[in-house]
Amino acid sequence: MKRILVTGAAGQIGSELVPTLRERYGREHVVASDIKHGSDALTHGGPFLLLDCRDADALADALQQHAVDTIFHLAAILSAAGERDPRRTYDVNLGGLFQVLEVARENGCAVFTPSSIAAFGPDTPRDPTPQDTVQRPTTMYGVTKVAGELLCDYYHRRFGVDTRGLRYPGLISHVTPPGGGTTDYAVDIFYHALRHGRYTCFLAPDTQLDLMYMPDAIRAAIELMEADAERLHHRNAFNVTAMQATPARLAQEIRRHLPHFAIEYAVDPARQAIADSWPRRVDDRAAREEWGWRPEYDLERMTAEMIEQLSLKVGKPVPA
Repeated sequence: MKRILVTGAAGQIGSELVPTLRERYGREHVVASDIKHGSDALTHGGPFLLLDCRDADALADALQQHAVDTIFHLAAILSAAGERDPRRTYDVNLGGLFQVLEVARENGCAVFTPSSIAAFGPDTPRDPTPQDTVQRPTTMYGVTKVAGELLCDYYHRRFGVDTRGLRYPGLISHVTPPGGGTTDYAVDIFYHALRHGRYTCFLAPDTQLDLMYMPDAIRAAIELMEADAERLHHRNAFNVTAMQATPARLAQEIRRHLPHFAIEYAVDPARQAIADSWPRRVDDRAAREEWGWRPEYDLERMTAEMIEQLSLKVGKPVPA
C-alpha cells in the first residue's frame, strides 16, 4: 500500500483507521472521504473529500487525482439502523460496493471490505461458527454482507482485483459513539456507567456474542492488507474474534472498576432476534493460520482501557 482512499471515514472504524494509516504511511498518502465532515483531526489531518461512494465518476476522479492503489471501503449502514430502512441499506451497502469494485478494477486498486458476523443466520452453527458454513442471514444488513463477500470473491476470480475482508464481530470503541448496530450495547453501557451509574440493556443478560476492541480491529485490517497474497486461501472474508461476552458478564467486569454500577434489562424483541441469529463464538483459525491473526485485548484489558479513556472524555473521574 502506497496511497490509500478510505470511504466512510467518519464512521466507527474509519475514525480510528485513518489516523493509524496516516501515522504508518504518511498523512498525505491517506485520503479520507465521507458524505459528511468528520472530526477536525480526520478532516484536517490529511487529504479529505466529501464523497458518495455510489458516485462512480467522483470515485474515479479521487483515485486518479491522488494516485490511489488501495481502497478501504467502510461506507455502510449497520444492522439495527438497516432494518428501519432496508431499501437505503441495500442501495448504500451493495450499490456502493459495486461502484468501488468497478472503479478498483479499472484503476488496478486493491480493496478491503469489512463483512460481519451478521452474515450468518439462525441455521448457522453458533458455537463455534466455522469459517466456511451456511450463511442465511435474517436482516438486510446481513444480506448485503453475504452478497458483498460473494461480489468481492467474484471480482477477484473474474478480474484479478486484490479483494480482502474480515467478518468483524461487535466492535467497541471510545472514540465514536454507538452507530446503530445490535452490539452497540457494549459501547453504550460504558457511557451510561460513567455518567449515570446504571444502564438499561436492550438484550437479555445471557446473550453471548463475539466482541473486539477497536485497536485490534484496526490492526487486523492493516495486517490482512499487508499479508502475502500467496498465503491467502479465503480472502473474503475471514472470521476474526477477540473475546466473547454477555451483557451480564460485561456489567460484572465494569463493576470491578465502578462497584456501584447497576444494570437492568428491557429486551427489544427486534434486536434480540437479530442477536439470537448470530454466532456465540466464531472459529477464526483460518485467519490465524493464513496471515497470523492474534488479538491483543481480552475483556479485562478492554474494559479497563474503555473506562480510563471515557472517564476523561465525559469528565467523570473513576473513583480510586
